[in-house]
Amino acid sequence: MARTIQAIFVLPPYVHVLDLTGPIQVFYEAAEYGAPYQLTYCSFQGPVTSSAGLGFSNVLPYNEVKTQPGDYIFLPGMDMAYIRSAAFKNATGFFEWLRQKHAQGVYLCSICTGAFTLAQAGLLDGRKCTTHWKRIEELQLTYTRLMAQHDRLFVKEGSIYTSAGITAGIDLSLSILEEQQGPLFATKIARELVVYFRRGGEHSQQSVYLDYRNHMNVAIHQMQDWLIANLEANATLDDLAEIANMSTRNLTRTFRKETGTTIHEYTTRLRLELARTLQHNPGMTMEAIAAKCGFQDARQLRRIWKKSSARTTAKQLSS
Repeated sequence: MARTIQAIFVLPPYVHVLDLTGPIQVFYEAAEYGAPYQLTYCSFQGPVTSSAGLGFSNVLPYNEVKTQPGDYIFLPGMDMAYIRSAAFKNATGFFEWLRQKHAQGVYLCSICTGAFTLAQAGLLDGRKCTTHWKRIEELQLTYTRLMAQHDRLFVKEGSIYTSAGITAGIDLSLSILEEQQGPLFATKIARELVVYFRRGGEHSQQSVYLDYRNHMNVAIHQMQDWLIANLEANATLDDLAEIANMSTRNLTRTFRKETGTTIHEYTTRLRLELARTLQHNPGMTMEAIAAKCGFQDARQLRRIWKKSSARTTAKQLSS
């Protein structure tokens, strides 16, 4: 049985509510689906009132939270007036606590201006990071040893994650779910939240797991879920039609209407995406990767891969 992972949410003074509640909802839904997450809340400094005037009560002081390596601490954004104040900069006990948790193997994740918290603790020195586009220059000018990245949804450097403004905290949280629970699970949670799951960091901004899921047809979603989990099965059109509870003709027409692509093209893209992931596994040969992805052999995989790469290059050159 997998051990329970804590998702610890720190509530700073003047917290931005969506920075906080977006990631909370991601991990709450993940736990509802059976993933081993426990939500914990703690305060940064004293009683907490959000930037919008919403108050919070019965929140543990941060130094009473017990952690284990592999837990996650989330640091939401807050008003810049507070970040620029002496009260923020004098919270030395909290910054020391963050450094200790980082050294103990706890992951640290900032949303929006929460990056200033990590920076003030010295945890972003020498690291690439990001924050809200409006605050990124101030972050770099204030903490000159970090390397602020523009136009990034989020950045992962070792066990520290930083994300851009507001809803990027949801993107970051879904990406963490993808790392731990796989892309199918992360996509299920994104659909539960009725959000479009944008990947970032080391991933491409586009993903076949996600780009063809921006529709509300339950039967097509079920078929897509099955395909993602069973690529090596080499299902026929009749098999897929049975899963979707449609005729083959209706499935073909409906799939194209909902996704904008054909079942064959979608399946090929899924297989290539999985092959790219498995390629990083040093224990797998190309033949083993091809079999796992549902290709006839490594030769077919290489041929289709080469053809796909050529199309991508041609598209980039013409744009």
